[in-house]
Amino acid sequence: MTEIMVGTFTGVMRSILSKLAFLTGEKLYLLINLRKEVKFITDELGSMNDLLEGLADVEELDPQTKGWRNQVRDMAYDIEDIIDDYIHYIGEKCESDGFVTKTARWLRTLRDGHKIVGRIKEIKTAVQESSLRRTRYNLHECITRSSSVSIDQRIFALYANAADLVGLDRPVNELVHWLIDDQKQLKSVSIVGFGGLGKTTLVNEVYRRMKGEFRGSAFVAVSQKPDIPKLLYSLLSQLGGQILFHACDLHDLVNKLRKHLHKKRYFIVIDDLWDVSVWDIIKCAFPENNLGSRVITTTRIQDVAKACSFNHRECILNMKPLSDEDSRTLFFSRIFGSEAGCPHQLKNVSVEILRKCGGLPLAVISVASLLASEDCNRMERWEHVQSSLGSMSGTNLTLERMRQILNLSYTNLPPHLKTCLMYIGMYPEDYTMQRTALEHQWIAEGFVNKAHGQDVHKVAMSYFNELVNRSLVQPVDFEFDKSVKSFKVHDIMLDLILCKSAEENFITVVDDIQAVAGLNQKTRRLSFCLDGAILPKKISMSQVRSLAIFRNTQNIPPVAQFKFLRVLVADFSSVYSYGGTIDLSGLCKLYHLRYLKIEGCDACQLPKEIRKLQNLETLDLDSKCCIPSDIVHLPCLLHLTVPAGARLPDGINKMTSLRSLRDIHLENNSIDCIKGVGELTNLSTLYLTWSDSMVDTATRMDVLCSSLEKLCSLRCLHLDATDCIDGLSTLSPPPHLEELRMNSCWFSRVPTWMGKLHNLSELKLRIDELQQDSLCILAELPSLIDLYLKIRRAPVEMIIICESAFPVLRRFLLCCSRVSSMSFQAKAMPKLQRLILQIEAQGSELHGAAPAGIEHLSALEEISALISLYDASYKDTISAEFALRNVASMHLNRPLTEVKFR
Repeated sequence: MTEIMVGTFTGVMRSILSKLAFLTGEKLYLLINLRKEVKFITDELGSMNDLLEGLADVEELDPQTKGWRNQVRDMAYDIEDIIDDYIHYIGEKCESDGFVTKTARWLRTLRDGHKIVGRIKEIKTAVQESSLRRTRYNLHECITRSSSVSIDQRIFALYANAADLVGLDRPVNELVHWLIDDQKQLKSVSIVGFGGLGKTTLVNEVYRRMKGEFRGSAFVAVSQKPDIPKLLYSLLSQLGGQILFHACDLHDLVNKLRKHLHKKRYFIVIDDLWDVSVWDIIKCAFPENNLGSRVITTTRIQDVAKACSFNHRECILNMKPLSDEDSRTLFFSRIFGSEAGCPHQLKNVSVEILRKCGGLPLAVISVASLLASEDCNRMERWEHVQSSLGSMSGTNLTLERMRQILNLSYTNLPPHLKTCLMYIGMYPEDYTMQRTALEHQWIAEGFVNKAHGQDVHKVAMSYFNELVNRSLVQPVDFEFDKSVKSFKVHDIMLDLILCKSAEENFITVVDDIQAVAGLNQKTRRLSFCLDGAILPKKISMSQVRSLAIFRNTQNIPPVAQFKFLRVLVADFSSVYSYGGTIDLSGLCKLYHLRYLKIEGCDACQLPKEIRKLQNLETLDLDSKCCIPSDIVHLPCLLHLTVPAGARLPDGINKMTSLRSLRDIHLENNSIDCIKGVGELTNLSTLYLTWSDSMVDTATRMDVLCSSLEKLCSLRCLHLDATDCIDGLSTLSPPPHLEELRMNSCWFSRVPTWMGKLHNLSELKLRIDELQQDSLCILAELPSLIDLYLKIRRAPVEMIIICESAFPVLRRFLLCCSRVSSMSFQAKAMPKLQRLILQIEAQGSELHGAAPAGIEHLSALEEISALISLYDASYKDTISAEFALRNVASMHLNRPLTEVKFR
């Protein structure tokens, strides 16, 4: 079936339209008049979908329109359930091909088909009634009807008292430094960051300080859907141009601005840009007159910032949250004048309030204003604000203002990204999420479009990257290629997500007793974050698409009741509730299940007949789960993570659909299993582990080499062992390998086959001894971007990194007791940006502590050093730090330098 793209209002509609198309292609339409019924429903829902897409851009809907929208959404879910029921029936396969069995199955399908026909006719009646309501209430007028205009919340930042600004000294000084240099060419710099971080406040302060030094200055704010002629009129007016009282087209306006600015040194601020295309028009009005003119733009979107800074990519200021100290200063100064004025009994609760604000200036100011407006010494008031920050009430005007500002980022998203963002609401506050896990869940729910033959996983990653690009999620950890490995969502953004989810009945979060009591009877996605929660009996679980459990509870209904479940996550790890349990005995009845993750579970037993999960795509298990023997019969399984040290069942070679296989322990699995891995020719990711006590090591290494050589699709290989792996020195490597990481294990020398890895971009390599010829093998790799090289023994002779070596390397992490035995020649590593050194201070006074020739690294931007003080003298310590800072200070780029000790 074609994958479908889902939005918040219209997502389920698009899903059902896709499935209706699938339905008409099946033999079911031969049943009485079904094709006619399905065509009618398809046409009507298609019209409703067009209307819903228009309503998505309307800020405020009247109750009548909201009611109709919700009814249509629920009706579409019901139709989807009916079709999924039918898909389940026709998808069940009988192992026997006998005539009696086939006949019985056909009769059963026919009987069930007639039931479905009856249910679809009922749905037709509901669709007709909904269409009549749409016509009766003229709902299409909502799209063209003008909505009320709210106050632009940036007005508060524009008139902030400069004396009250906290935490802006560094970014203000950095911006001023960029603006006042001697460069005569027009320079445009950008400020980018999450909504509420203080971009407008920052740029307004810089504008206030700098505008007097220019002959013309202007400050304009851009809306999400700007009136560009009106914006240009505003620029012309502020710059002192002739006011036009007649209509003027865009071309004339641009020309008038260019003519007015032609011989002037001008300073212009464009605040809150949302679209590169808007900038492409505005920038045409700024002539390049070589008079030292300057333009500042602010945006929430990285791509826009890059476009706006064009010739000066180094002039992009990424806004960061306030430090803990600055947060306290801002918070207490707004309430008591200073931190010293805060009563002692309020100190502890203030710590928790500020933690929830997460360094977001808008949040700190809003909450401080809320507390200052009441009796600011009342403990009960502070505790109430603390407890309510996780679910901010719209009745609090200051918090509502904060939500309105963040809501701009949400409303600017296309429908499919709104859905993907809202799905993050399944996870608790402060939860660190794994990017790939989230993407697989999006795919399982059908949120990712697979049009035009694109790989659905790459599309899902592009969706996630767009959320990062728009500053809606916060990266925590990165892969070698700088892709995000894990991330969090700001508490205030999570509040907005949950607010939107509640409005649309998208996610139901069970995190307090009131939430349990108010559960909607048609819950679509359910997240348990409350110990001992008991669901009301009236709630039907059959309509739940995703179930996530983060607390230990014995009161969750049997999983068999979740008839249409696509995603099941039971995570009892970390600080949430380690050692929880869940009864999975009815798991195999979940025909539509596509994603299953069990982590931190004390005694979760998967059923033996897991092969009935014919649609399962991702299975992620931790160490407490046993692997069922018939896992090899799952036809759609793409991603498998097995418990540490687990033994796979026989027949792994049958799992030809697998694309990723993680944590296979060679020591605990048979040689036939290792051979079987070689038949999984669709594998793109493979994680292998073993220990130095493995028996038959030589034989197993030979078999492993043979298997790896057959994996023609392998892109990522991780090897985790505790000893030398020279048994792989004779490997003919997979030809398309892009990432190779060795954790704890090492080679005696760099194997020659690494020179064949022309697609390799990331390498983590540990070797016992580095020699010049070995380094040359790595130096010629044409695609290597990231290199982690750990040398167990210090080189005896000087190692020279020659001209043109490592042509595209951008990050080099070198771990060696004595890095002074390495030297960079001129033009070596021409694109290297980050040099990371892990060294020992011992002997630094005698041998030095820095590689020679660092000044030849022409693109270097950053030097980081971690120095071990083990057995080092005081002189060694001083010498090591001095040597590193000295070479950095002598570099023409003045790279950012950080030295740490351990």
